[in-house]
Amino acid sequence: MANSTAKNIRKNIVLYRKKSGLTQAALSELSDISMDYLSEIERGKKIPRWDKLDAIADALEIETYKLVMKPESS
Repeated sequence: MANSTAKNIRKNIVLYRKKSGLTQAALSELSDISMDYLSEIERGKKIPRWDKLDAIADALEIETYKLVMKPESS
């Protein structure tokens, strides 16, 4: 996975999580992903597999592709 894609994923997870008003703990529970792993993804330490991206997107109630696209400008 290209470095820019990994950066997009990291930024988008944080962006959509905050837009949804979720904490890391809440997103972790909703997506059935450990909070440690989610934190590592958000800090750019880990790149999630596609099944984990799907779980995160489902928890955020968005399409998975939105996590991979260039983040929206604020």
